[in-house]
Parts: sequence; structure tokens; C-alpha cells
Amino acid sequence: MQKQLIKVHPSDNVIVALVDLNEGEKVTFEGTTITITKSVKAKHKIASQDFEKGDRIIMYGVLVGKANTPIKKGEVLTTINVTHQSEKVFGKTGSISWIAPNIEKWKDKTFLGYHREDGQVGTENVWLFFPLVFCENRNIEILKEVFEKELLKHKVNKHQMLLRSLVNSGASADEETITENVFENIDVKFITHQGGCGGIRQDSELLAKLLAGYVNNPNVAGATVLSLGCQNLQIEIFKQALQIINPNSKKPIIIYEQQKMGTVDEMLSAIIKDSFEAIKEANKIERKSAPLSKLRVGLECGGSDGFSGISANPTLGHVSDLLAALGGTAILSEFPELCGVEQELVNRCVKVEKGEKFLKLMKAFEKSVVDAGSGFDMNPSPGNIKDGLITDAMKSAGAAKKGGTSPVCDVLDYGEYVTTAGLNLLNTPGNDVESTTAMVGSGATLVLFTTGLGTPTGNPIAPIIKVSSNSELAQKMPDIIDIDTGAIIRGEKTIEEMGEEMLHFIIDVASGKTITKAKLLNQNDFIPWKRGVSL
Repeated sequence: MQKQLIKVHPSDNVIVALVDLNEGEKVTFEGTTITITKSVKAKHKIASQDFEKGDRIIMYGVLVGKANTPIKKGEVLTTINVTHQSEKVFGKTGSISWIAPNIEKWKDKTFLGYHREDGQVGTENVWLFFPLVFCENRNIEILKEVFEKELLKHKVNKHQMLLRSLVNSGASADEETITENVFENIDVKFITHQGGCGGIRQDSELLAKLLAGYVNNPNVAGATVLSLGCQNLQIEIFKQALQIINPNSKKPIIIYEQQKMGTVDEMLSAIIKDSFEAIKEANKIERKSAPLSKLRVGLECGGSDGFSGISANPTLGHVSDLLAALGGTAILSEFPELCGVEQELVNRCVKVEKGEKFLKLMKAFEKSVVDAGSGFDMNPSPGNIKDGLITDAMKSAGAAKKGGTSPVCDVLDYGEYVTTAGLNLLNTPGNDVESTTAMVGSGATLVLFTTGLGTPTGNPIAPIIKVSSNSELAQKMPDIIDIDTGAIIRGEKTIEEMGEEMLHFIIDVASGKTITKAKLLNQNDFIPWKRGVSL
């Protein structure tokens, strides 16, 4: 029989409803009887004791809020009776003694990846087209249409078929060619964005770092880059950013500057000819065996619910710990969703200066949000709140579970590239796509993305593995969910068992044996973080 309630941490004074509970229902929990004062939906939190106004609300073992009003034992926590509160953190107060998971069964396992000259190993082999400035987006879109039509023979999708039948007055239309790549070992992808000019110079420099990170990512075989010529993000700035990330990079990059090339037709013709030859060469690269230590996994959550921090996120945490023990790399981002767990993360930093950098970045980020008239406490979305995440600290404490328990080996600001194995903290917004975009730009070769409500997103160069926190979502939106961790909520599997299943799945995706739902849906989202103002 499924449990009705769960306490996440022994020191918590709130419990989570695993199923819907009715007003007046009496539930036995840890030897005591709790009377539900008002009907409560699964995922929401219930007081396991009486609270006076101002009392501390503890969940995941940390402060996640304070009582706005007296709260009775058995009463549901809401945005009315609880408000956000988190501990103030000033520096490292201790260290961790990490017990690594047993990796005996994993240490000799491998995946089939694309080996690059600099020693990195990719999970994809992509030729990437992108502009340095939004003025070139139109030309990128033209190139996208040309290359996709000729390099990938598409089966007409059912929505196009529907429209075609409507245009033909309801007459049925025959489906066309089955999808078939002209090249076997290379994908061609296209990025557009709204940056590169018009803002402050720092925004263009950050964008240069991000784009350089995409080129340096081992999932990319080479790139075609379009520049207008007069924009803030000059070609030289992009080249310098790539030089800083990888001084010895020999990856083929073809760059065109429109204002030096004459007509659009002349430029596009040159791009198509040159890029096609380069793509043919990149297609010769084949997958080869690589140790799991070469994996770099981004950890993301979006559309989170009250179960995310209990099932899906801790499962990612176990995967992160396995990778750390194997010498691989995990990246935890979304700094607004680490509010309230700073002390634990600072104490987990292997070096004092890494903890200091983390706090400095967190405080600067929070100040910028306050200066804009908001605050981290505004982070939970209406969907989060509706499904039980009522304060930012509560949301953060669950989100941080994606990072497991291993030491924090490095702390990176936005646009910095991963160079250290183990768990890395990366400064990004909580916005799903901005964060995912940044992790891939910092070297993630695939991303684990948890969701409780359902989030349709992908990335142009890295596989996005979508993980549901509950089985209802997996059944309702099977076209976007790759892995369902709802068995943890039902008590059918442990977090460790689910984590090991997930690592097997990761190996299959990294080897090209399994295609993610995001890739099947052709989801290629890319949103840079614009930190400055427009001028």
C-alpha cells in the first residue's frame, strides 16, 4: 500500500502529502495521528506540529520559510500562512566527509562518442551555423531552409498533412519521403538570437563567450559563422573568446562578413559551397569507445512540482554522485534556485576561495534583482505554487538535490568553460532555456532535465533527457518524457535504483543508440542571458 505522507529530512517540521487527503481524515504518521484540517492535494505540505506566528518552517533540513499566522498541526501550508525566509550565509562553517557511491559495476563501462583533438569527447557530431549579430538571422534562416531540405529528406508531419487536406477541401493527402539523412555521421544545426549589438558592450562580450563555448563543445565538429561587420560583437572579440577557452583549438570555423562580400546572393553561394565541403569532412568522424569519465552532464529543472525534490531531482543527484566518483563532470546551475542552501554548498566547496566566489556571485545576482524592483522570493511561478512549491527557499532546497552530495570542485560565472571534473556550480538564471543554453555553452555534452508539470524544450547541439517527477505527467505527455521517476513516489523503487537506470539510459543516448524525445520533436531552443540594458 502506498504511503500517504513523507518527511523528507529527520529535522523537518512539515510533511508532504503523497496522495490527495480529505478534510477530517485521520492519518497515522511516525506513531502519531494527524487530523487533516482541510482537504489537501498530493504534493502539498502539511504542518506536523503547531506553529505560532514567526516560527521557522524547516524542510529538507533547512529553513524554507516562516509562519505568517498561527498554523495548526494537520493544516496545509499556503502562500497566505507562510512566507519565504532563508538563512544568512557569510562563509564556510565546516566541511563535508563524502562517502562516494559504489562504482564497481560502472568503472569499466564505456559509451560511443566523438573524440576531438583536444581530448574532449562529444555525444553528438554537429556542424553549427550561427550569427554574431541578430542582423544575420534572416540569412541563417535561409541557410537553414536550404540545408535542411537537401540534407534531410523529411516525412511531412501530420500537422502539415492536416493543413494540406483542409486546403484541398478535405481530400486526403499522401505522405511523402521517410526521413533519411544524406550524411550518416553529422547533423546540421542552426542558432539565431537577438544579441550582438544595441546593448552594452559587456552583453556582446558575454555572448561571444557563450558562442565560443558552443564551438568548443565536443558535440560540435565545426561551425559556419555570419557577421554583418559593424556590430558590437566583432569577429575579433569572438576569436579572442575562443582563444581564451581553448588556445590550441584546431576545429574548423568558417567566418563570413556580409559588409565585405557584396550581394546577399554572392555571400550565400560562397557559404553553401564552403560549408558543404566542410560538412562532408566532418561526416568522416565516427563514434569510438570512451570512458564514462568523459561525460559532462548538465542538471536542469523546469516546470517543477511538489514531487520534483522528492523523486526526479534526487535521482539526478545520485547520477551526479556516480559521475563524480567515476571522474566525470556534473554542472548545477540556476543560482536563484539555490537560495536557502548556500551554506551547504559553501561547506561542500573543496577550496575556501571557491565558496567565496559562489557567495559573491549569489549576492551580486540577488542585488541586481532587488535593484530591478524584485527579489529571489518572486522566483516560484504560478504553476510551482499551485503544485506545492510556495517559497523560493522550498523550491531551491528541492532543486539543489540535483547536485547530489559530492564535493563542489569548481564555481563558474556565466560564460566560463568547465575544466574541472566533479560537481561544478554555474551562475545562470532560473529560466529553463537560459540555464540550459548556458550549461551547454560551458561544455555540457548532454542535459538531464526534470519536470513535474511538463516542459517542452531541447537544445541545438546537446541531447536533453526529460525526466518526470510523477507518473501522471509521463502518461499525459509521453511525447516529451524520456524517464519517469514516479515509481519512487509509489515506493516501488529507491532513488539509487532509479539513478542506476538513468545512467544506463544516459550511456545509450550518449552512444547514439537512443534518441531523446526532444530531438524527435526537433526542439532546438537557444536563449542567451542578457544581463544589461539596451542602448
